[in-house]
Amino acid sequence: MNATPGLSSNPEPFSAAQAVAAGVDFAELAVNAAGLFWNEYRPEDAASRVWRWHLGRAQCLTPEGFSVRSRVYEYGGGSFCLSDDAVLFVNEADQQLYRQEFDAPTPKLLSHGNRHYGDLRFAHGWVYAVEEEGDVHRLVAFDALNGQRQLLVEGADFYAAPTLSPDGQRLAWIEWQRPHQPWTSTQLMCAERQADGQWAKARCVAGMGAEESVQQPCFDAKGQLFCLTDRGGFWQPWVETPNGLTALPAAVADHSPAPWQLGGSTWLPLAEHSYLATWSEEGFGQLALRAADGSTEDFTADYSRFRSLAVDDQFIYCVAASAVSPSAILVIDRQNHQVQLLAGGIAPLPAERITRPQALRYPSGSGEAHGFFYPAMNGVEVPPLVVFIHGGPTSACYPVLDPRIQYWSQRGFAVADLNYRGSTGYGRAYRQALHLNWGDVDVEDACSVVAYLAERKLINPDQAFIRGGSAGGYTALCALAYHQVFRGGASLYGVSDPIALARATHKFEGDYLDWLIGDPDKDAERYKARTPLLHANQITVPVIFFQGELDAVVVPTQTRDMLKALLDNGIAAEGHFYPDERHGFRKANNQAHAMEQECNFYRRLIDSKEHSFI
Repeated sequence: MNATPGLSSNPEPFSAAQAVAAGVDFAELAVNAAGLFWNEYRPEDAASRVWRWHLGRAQCLTPEGFSVRSRVYEYGGGSFCLSDDAVLFVNEADQQLYRQEFDAPTPKLLSHGNRHYGDLRFAHGWVYAVEEEGDVHRLVAFDALNGQRQLLVEGADFYAAPTLSPDGQRLAWIEWQRPHQPWTSTQLMCAERQADGQWAKARCVAGMGAEESVQQPCFDAKGQLFCLTDRGGFWQPWVETPNGLTALPAAVADHSPAPWQLGGSTWLPLAEHSYLATWSEEGFGQLALRAADGSTEDFTADYSRFRSLAVDDQFIYCVAASAVSPSAILVIDRQNHQVQLLAGGIAPLPAERITRPQALRYPSGSGEAHGFFYPAMNGVEVPPLVVFIHGGPTSACYPVLDPRIQYWSQRGFAVADLNYRGSTGYGRAYRQALHLNWGDVDVEDACSVVAYLAERKLINPDQAFIRGGSAGGYTALCALAYHQVFRGGASLYGVSDPIALARATHKFEGDYLDWLIGDPDKDAERYKARTPLLHANQITVPVIFFQGELDAVVVPTQTRDMLKALLDNGIAAEGHFYPDERHGFRKANNQAHAMEQECNFYRRLIDSKEHSFI
């Protein structure tokens, strides 16, 4: 391979295939007397399987031909739960509900018909779930033995988190109506069981107004109802009292990310108003037990992100990651804080080869933005920069070992992984800053970070690139169209035409564009001003596109139209289309191919004699 000006010419031992292979991930921990269970995704076959840790060994329970993954609301979550003797799960291929006894090789089908399921919870012999039938959503329950189905509630546009009290007499859940998203306005509902076994009319416990997002309702052992709500500015724990919700002592921080997926568990109420929780401080995760008097017992150790919390009398269980270790299943002793690693957590590189995240907090426009900076490896003094823009856009990036970022840093690129205004983890006001401002403040933050890093001589501003997937691809295309900051960019299944997205996308995000940009009719001029496809002639630098042909969120036509517009204008653009991918690539060979093609694309631009904007 030829050396590239500005980049290290050292050998490149960390390949795209290795980076992808290191992307093993875990979710949805559950614990009962039969052991600890989790869902494990492996990129080599793009399948997710339930594993069980019992009597000192791990065992995969999911048989060949099955993958445990829900697609409710397209992004899924809550794909399995436990009864005393079985795993109840959603199979990815048909989205049906199955029961698999712990020692049985073959699952039993429980549900039937063209309905999909997610956010599974087991209680008193029944599996509670969100049901999706076309654009209709409901809460239902299935007898865990014979599959008898019972309709619980319908009528709202969306449902989440069906939760039964320990005595089975109260049912709580989250619901919301269009045009809201679950991170802008939701309601916590609760119904009482009547003498005939039916549920009485539900009452709203929290979220009566439009400026409150409630999530993760939980009952404690005594049947008292708790939840996370952002009515105080951050998602924090509150408890139901006769006078309404009352805040528990808590850090002034978000105790959960935005609920893009169902089944999240970032906090758990314990005895006497104490609780286990993880929260974010300047982007870095904390894990602690907090007592009713506000005192805390810290379990963070060397980790910087925690998910899928579970707990019993002796141990804390979680999915955790750090700056030098990828996602892992941890068991933490509540008495002596000793940590046992059950699965994952093995870095694909030696510690001395791993670039560490540095917290970014920098001025942008009339405000400030956040993120993480990863210096280039291999001794490059003033390296090129790749700006990572996360999807969502109401999502976040985290200061944990990401093999993709390491792939770039090993090749002499610095990386800025941004939590632009609108990202979660910094409170409701920061998150709401994106309201009607998508394509504006996020783009401003992406451009401002280049100047901020260049002033500190940390990067070469003439060799800055921007990349993003989905909504991040939109931000990248807007930055390339409206500003002359970047030498080139990459859009991975990115939005190029918001109006077309609104017409074609699924129900969950059907009104999201109204919140992000405005009413398509009343604010037509704003849409025109923020549609990269209509301003393709203003993009004067090369762009590379990656797109799944099965994508139902950003349909392939969008990417083809944007690619054609650039090629028609004489821009050196290229596109890669994958017939077996949806929204977000899962297959290892496709992920590796896209990574290699993007890197080669940037190398050619740096290598070229033309270093100014066309």
